[in-house]
Amino acid sequence: MLLPLFLLTACRAESEQHSPTFPPAGRDVAPIVSDAFSTEDVRDRTGEFEQVVALAAVKPGMWVADIGAGEGYYTVRLAPVVGAKGRVLAEDIDPNARDTLTDRIQRDGLDNVAVKLGTPDNPMLPQGSFDRVFLVHMYHEVQSPYAFLWHLRAGVKDGGEVVVVDSDRPVKHHGIRPVQLQCEFASLGLQPVKFKRLEGGDVYFAAFRMATPRPAPEAIKPCRNVKKG
Repeated sequence: MLLPLFLLTACRAESEQHSPTFPPAGRDVAPIVSDAFSTEDVRDRTGEFEQVVALAAVKPGMWVADIGAGEGYYTVRLAPVVGAKGRVLAEDIDPNARDTLTDRIQRDGLDNVAVKLGTPDNPMLPQGSFDRVFLVHMYHEVQSPYAFLWHLRAGVKDGGEVVVVDSDRPVKHHGIRPVQLQCEFASLGLQPVKFKRLEGGDVYFAAFRMATPRPAPEAIKPCRNVKKG
């Protein structure tokens, strides 16, 4: 059974009187690819999840969000890590993925997990709720990164972290160069606190914290002339 109170809290949308205007991406945006359930055994063999959770210092009792959760590879593995007193919010913009993951969560009896639908530029997180927000192999698919990050950071607790797991390759090849990632996050007042390349392949871990107040949308300075890979 899902947690009704958590679902109710997670559905609180940020109220705005007008739609703000954000800078365009100014770079390539990768097409969304499915998170195939059949790849989970392969992903387990790489040991990525264990490395990421250790680097992110996820502990029992934490509230964490899995953005772009797909079929829930990270979601179902985070649930036992945060434990009964912790919470996991799995978000996706695809209604079919949302429904499939909801069925999986109910089938597995993960009572500390809630699933919700977001929008491409707004994960619709309840304000100031999460110790860790995970963006795993999905940030390069975000069509409006400045709008997305502007909304996302509102859901992070003071002292919380946004964790990115991605590949060090050009966006058109489904990755993002660390220098581009750091530039875009800096535009929203998010500064890196940890960076590490994971074992095997070109995947890296990057964690960010809020260093300055969230800028007004019209004050965001987009990245220019970042060296492209």
